[in-house]
Amino acid sequence: MAKPALKAKTHPHFRDLRDFIDLLEETGNLYRIGDRIDKNSELMPLVRWQYQGLPDGQRKAFLFENVTDPQGRDYDCRVAVGALGASREIYKMALGVAEDNHAGAVAERWNHALSRPIPPRIVKSGPVKEVILKGRAVSRPDGGVLRFPVPISNPGFDGGPFLTAPYVVTKDPETGVANVGTYRCMIKGPDKLGVSVSPAQHIGIHFHKCKEKKVPLQAAIVLGCAPAIGLASVAKVGYDRNEYAVAGGIAGEAIALVKCESVDLEVPARAEIVIEGEIPTGVMEPEGPFGEFTGYMGGQLMNGIFLVKCITHRKDPILQMFTEGVPSESGVMRKMGYESTLYKLLKYDCNIPSVLNVTLHESSGSRKFVVIRMKKTNPAQPWQALQAAVALDPSHGKILVTVDEDIDSEDADSVNWALSFRMQPHRDVKITTHKFAGLDPSAAPPGSSHTEARFPSPSGCSAIMIDATRKWPYPPVALPSKKYMEAARAKWEKLGLPPLKPKMPWYGYSLGHWDEEDVENAESALRGDYQQVAERLQKKAIKI
Repeated sequence: MAKPALKAKTHPHFRDLRDFIDLLEETGNLYRIGDRIDKNSELMPLVRWQYQGLPDGQRKAFLFENVTDPQGRDYDCRVAVGALGASREIYKMALGVAEDNHAGAVAERWNHALSRPIPPRIVKSGPVKEVILKGRAVSRPDGGVLRFPVPISNPGFDGGPFLTAPYVVTKDPETGVANVGTYRCMIKGPDKLGVSVSPAQHIGIHFHKCKEKKVPLQAAIVLGCAPAIGLASVAKVGYDRNEYAVAGGIAGEAIALVKCESVDLEVPARAEIVIEGEIPTGVMEPEGPFGEFTGYMGGQLMNGIFLVKCITHRKDPILQMFTEGVPSESGVMRKMGYESTLYKLLKYDCNIPSVLNVTLHESSGSRKFVVIRMKKTNPAQPWQALQAAVALDPSHGKILVTVDEDIDSEDADSVNWALSFRMQPHRDVKITTHKFAGLDPSAAPPGSSHTEARFPSPSGCSAIMIDATRKWPYPPVALPSKKYMEAARAKWEKLGLPPLKPKMPWYGYSLGHWDEEDVENAESALRGDYQQVAERLQKKAIKI
């Protein structure tokens, strides 16, 4: 069945996750699953099939309404998966970009949000305070975070259930600026979770600042809220940026926040679930294994622990989850968000107006393979863009490529064409070191120390930068010229042949090097004057 046409608002402000789920259902982008589903062995494998068996445009969100566990427990909580990035269409809906908008609309929407953030506003209360759990309600064996049906993402391999869509709120202990980031959390008990505090992430910076002060890091885990907050949480924004303000820029109005019950933090008033607590800074313990964004299982890693002090939630809450791996929902969200952040950095902050778009390929976990498409006006611009992009984040960007405007940066075949015939490795390639591994299994063998796995000695990991733009005029692209291809397409359709999806390039065009004789010969050939062409060529014969 065809999906109803999407009518995007100028400033889409979905108050909460429930508003957006309603829109997903209205537009045919939601599966409601009423069957009894086991959270450990059935739920995520069912969702995974759409990533392993369907193209992006056919993927939808899932809402599981009858979730159980191997012991037959019934949960008073639903589970939503794919509700922000099951497909690029869903991501655009969450961002407020109409499906038929121009190709750069997502990047421009992000540029608007980052350039015009709207600070949040504090309200006295909200739906997230409908149920407040403290003390024994948090610590009892079947209470705390175990009240919620957290699925196992990769049954048969994962070491337990993980929260994969937690928006973890912390503050810089010196400046008080809040960070909202998505860092996976392992369920370890009713009042204890593992939490990733990688030093390359903003939460890691907060963690180490608190460690120097010998105080725990206060934190709140938000599960399920307005799409704008989730999009800002996953995107890469500057360290001094408040993601709540960026979310306000996306929504077009201030995000309503409430004070936490047990820590000095603010959380969305209409969130589904909030877990409040502290991360001790004097201890770490193993966490994992877990199926990572790389498409490989990540082994046990030393990470922080989150000690739960209080839980607040709505009545009949919805637990939001992301899929990981390649491809996945988190891959779509990283791709769309990081592309937009890089686009703004390069085009506006670094003053490279020739940048047309940036693509992160999902097969690289939407982190490692970066293609920058540009219409360069001087030979320095590709390197200006490459060096700025590689410096944005120490764990992102392993293979970075600049290509010309006639290359489709989304199409690996088109990019490979540029790599094969528009660059020379001895001249157009540079390697930089001192990069962070970011869970890349090629960085160090299994069993390596925590430090070695993240920053292998002596100089960490590396990135390769490739200028695959043309360095001088080229002969034309070897395809029929545009008018003949357009006429042939009309004939194709008249003949009732299968529908076409043209890929760049689909017609021949000049790239600057083609003389008048070549043009004349081609015109003669079209008229059928082959002998005339042969005579011209014969005049250039040489003796050997």
